[in-house]
Amino acid sequence: MAITVRSVKRPEHNFSERIYLVEVWKGLLITFRHLFVNLARHTVRALGVKSGQPGAVTIQYPEDPAVLGHRARTRHRLLKRQDGSPRCTACLLCETICPAKCIHITAEDSPDVMVEKRAKTFDIDLGLCIFCGYCAEACPVDAIHMDANKVELSSYDRKSLIWTISDMMGDTPKDPAATT
Repeated sequence: MAITVRSVKRPEHNFSERIYLVEVWKGLLITFRHLFVNLARHTVRALGVKSGQPGAVTIQYPEDPAVLGHRARTRHRLLKRQDGSPRCTACLLCETICPAKCIHITAEDSPDVMVEKRAKTFDIDLGLCIFCGYCAEACPVDAIHMDANKVELSSYDRKSLIWTISDMMGDTPKDPAATT
């Protein structure tokens, strides 16, 4: 198998492109055009005049929460069985498929004869999680969901971003912003 090598010719730049001054001004003109157009649209809307196009998409976060789609992948939650135990069978598929490697599960034997094993610990590091949803799709028993519509996941330290099995099942209320 022969490898062909092709050389790529770089385009020739004229003097104004080589000193970057003209290109910087072009970029600044685009930026200022967006600034003034959005400012004008916002002013027109603030005056109560209906306009065809909205201004910059800005939400006033604490007062007006973001509108999420019903399929948004947000905070993880573990589902429970009828008896209140976690539905997770510790098959480790979610830990294996996770591209960020933020899920850590320890398995133990289950006292229920119908279930071979269960999760002794189930920890997710939300500081590492990329919210891809692979863990929810890989779960064969549908134990983990990402549809809690909770996006307030900020924290003052990294330790409070590690969620345990009781945090994800809702047994202990977890307010990351409250921990110091």
